[in-house]
Amino acid sequence: MNERLFGIHGAALTLRSERMGVIASNIANAATPGYKARDLDFNAALDARLERARGGTGAARGAAMVWRSPTMPSMDGNTVELSREQVAFAENAVAYSATLSFVQGKVNTVTRALKGE
Repeated sequence: MNERLFGIHGAALTLRSERMGVIASNIANAATPGYKARDLDFNAALDARLERARGGTGAARGAAMVWRSPTMPSMDGNTVELSREQVAFAENAVAYSATLSFVQGKVNTVTRALKGE
């Protein structure tokens, strides 16, 4: 029902939310020695989710999780670059908001149809 009703946007909203959590975890661990920054490859994860929805096997969600390679690694082995994470967080937040707008529009359309408007 989710795929038929919301199309790609339902899966995209879920993945954007998961990515937000990963980036937030990176930011929270910016001062943790030895912490390795991760990211969710949104396109790979979305492709895998859509392939599974179509009945294919699709790659596991873990396959879309990637390690970030730092431009300037810190001396303590931490690979989080705070400015890079903040930009990724902001970009993802904007994309999440846009996707949410599509989903809300679809819900509003269905609600109006059910009310007979």
